[in-house]
Amino acid sequence: MGHLGLTQPLKFQPIFMERIWGGRRLETLFGKRLPPGVRIGESWEIVDRRKAQSVVADGPAQGKTLHKLWTGHRREVFGAMAASERFPLLIKMLDTQEKLSVQVHPPTGVAEELGGEAKTEFWYVADAAPASELYVGLTRACSRDKFAARIAAGTIEEVLHRIPVTAGDAMFLPSGRLHAIGAGNVIVEVQGNSDTTYRVFDWNRGGSGRTKRELQIDAALRCIDFEDAKPALIQPDGEIFVNEAPFRVERWELGRERVASSDARFAIFCCLSGTVECGGAALQPGEFFLLPASLHELKIRPCSGPARLLRITSTR
Repeated sequence: MGHLGLTQPLKFQPIFMERIWGGRRLETLFGKRLPPGVRIGESWEIVDRRKAQSVVADGPAQGKTLHKLWTGHRREVFGAMAASERFPLLIKMLDTQEKLSVQVHPPTGVAEELGGEAKTEFWYVADAAPASELYVGLTRACSRDKFAARIAAGTIEEVLHRIPVTAGDAMFLPSGRLHAIGAGNVIVEVQGNSDTTYRVFDWNRGGSGRTKRELQIDAALRCIDFEDAKPALIQPDGEIFVNEAPFRVERWELGRERVASSDARFAIFCCLSGTVECGGAALQPGEFFLLPASLHELKIRPCSGPARLLRITSTR
């Protein structure tokens, strides 16, 4: 296809997902224009799925989907990337006003057997109410049979590893790691482009007009790493939080301008605080843009005081 002639980063229209556990904090914290009168739990910022597509909001590529860019302008927009049907990353913001279900994503081999897709995730806590927690892994190693017995008894909460969190904390979630986000968190979630989740526990919720959530216990038991005891929050190595397939995530404390990318590949930026500018495009807190590979030498600069960003790229 023809050259797009891009001159600045690409901004996409967020896709808002109503969730019973969601709220309005993406609006109050970041100014996102949420539909009125509903609980929004997820804002899909960068997505290339059959049932959900990021669409470019403005500029010469306005109206093009992420999938069209991936299939028709891959070299210009993304640079040298391994072949795949779809863009390999999915990025969301989450507002959890209630605890999410305890769940697990399948490792590659098990995913193939179950007809699903493997998935690795990264969480960055953008904001947290007092006493907010994450539930990740187990308090101690446990046999599959003992864990299954706790599911049947509704007592697995007793062996879930609870981690108090504040804004700026981060967690890596390899496939097979049991996890749930606690109430009061706003999370930036970076993951492989997969939609396979097996729910194992929903906190014994139900009744009062609330639909009981479907659980996928047998599949989940095949996926959980029962030796995964007391995993810790991850600390950045310099700027790098994680550099493991399929993504690399960095946190930039931007006090002066710097080149956005050292190689000719795309980079996605999420503004956490402050305001930045790149190629004439401004980025406010809670906003994302994708810097095309063809523009990787552009500089990104803070507009009025220091800014904090997440920089996300693919390892593939």
